[in-house]
Amino acid sequence: MKHFVAAALATTMLAGPLAAQEITEFRIGILGGENAQDRMTSNECFRAKTEELLGVETKLFTPADYDGVIQGLLGGTIDMAWLGASAYAKTHLTDPDAVEPVLVKVNVDGSYGYHSVGFARKDSGIASLEDMQGKVFGFGDPNSTSGYLIPSIEIPEMTGASMESDDYFGEVKFTGGHEQTIVAVFNGDIDAGVTWADGLGEWEDGYNSGALRKASDAGLVDMNELVEIWKSKPIPEGPIVLRTDLPERVKLDMIALMASLPYMDPDCAYNFMAGEALGMQPINHDAYISIIEARKSKM
Repeated sequence: MKHFVAAALATTMLAGPLAAQEITEFRIGILGGENAQDRMTSNECFRAKTEELLGVETKLFTPADYDGVIQGLLGGTIDMAWLGASAYAKTHLTDPDAVEPVLVKVNVDGSYGYHSVGFARKDSGIASLEDMQGKVFGFGDPNSTSGYLIPSIEIPEMTGASMESDDYFGEVKFTGGHEQTIVAVFNGDIDAGVTWADGLGEWEDGYNSGALRKASDAGLVDMNELVEIWKSKPIPEGPIVLRTDLPERVKLDMIALMASLPYMDPDCAYNFMAGEALGMQPINHDAYISIIEARKSKM
């Protein structure tokens, strides 16, 4: 990956001055894992670096749900986004030529997978999916990989029941995003929920990266009051995508910026990558074929 970063930086030194001649603004879409203000704050440093690099006004867009980002990419009103694998699958299935995956976050152990994690309050008496029968289970967004797609496949295999309300669970409820799910469980508004985490490091920290880590860092929850009740098989980390018809020089600039971010500004990288991570590495469409097939099976 270091060789890739070096090559990308060398390319940027050549491409940067020309990129601004080819676009008038750059628009970054951010999926709804957190409330809008937190999403803006976490990504402001990256927005500012992008604006400085490209030399054009750079804007952050924080739609209320995942589909807002997907539709923005499809309609050409958003130029870049970090999608979940399922959101990428939907985008590709709708228009295979709309975006191209370019980079993926690499965990501290060198992997680029993560998990869907089920959790409940420790004082609820819920310790497994068996304890969730007849109770309220919260999921983030229908277009979320860890927040719904993977649980909707793996959990029925374990329970022998569907994900419909009043089948195995008393109610299957969509909260609107990962942060909303975490806060709802912590406050006792729902019995349990699912979110995403790399599964590395300590539970008490919210693992090394992911929505639990961000919520813990922000002081929204005390991880010592939560307990893990289920964890999925590894899921391929979602790709950072760029709109296909962007100028090639702009694409090269953005790839170089993201790949070099952990070396240039570790604090900015920590916010941008939702916690501790090794960095970014190239990725392509082939890494998501299994998720695309899973998405098609649910259509």
